[in-house]
Amino acid sequence: MSKQKVCNMTDLVKNSGVCALVKTGTEEQQVALFYMPETEQKIFAISNWDPVGNANVMSRGLTGSIGDDIMVSSPLYKQHYCLATGKCLDDDELSVKIFDVSIEDDTVYIRT
Repeated sequence: MSKQKVCNMTDLVKNSGVCALVKTGTEEQQVALFYMPETEQKIFAISNWDPVGNANVMSRGLTGSIGDDIMVSSPLYKQHYCLATGKCLDDDELSVKIFDVSIEDDTVYIRT
């Protein structure tokens, strides 16, 4: 796994998502970053690819919670995905990839 700089904390929007392009091996992939300052983890990173809508749109989804799960709702067909695990809360067969995130000196890093 490699660690790469993605953005600064000032680039993120509270309780919302932004999209970043990261290298995964020899390819590039869109990652949706969600800044949730009231949670212990603070920043979550999932694939921006919506597996139902077949489009890079997850960063545009609405955030919230269902029970104890912090989630994002797909903007296309409204499936709910847990930001911590990537699992779909509506369909056990669906999930999105998650990425490890770290913050160092107000800089956000992702492990790919």
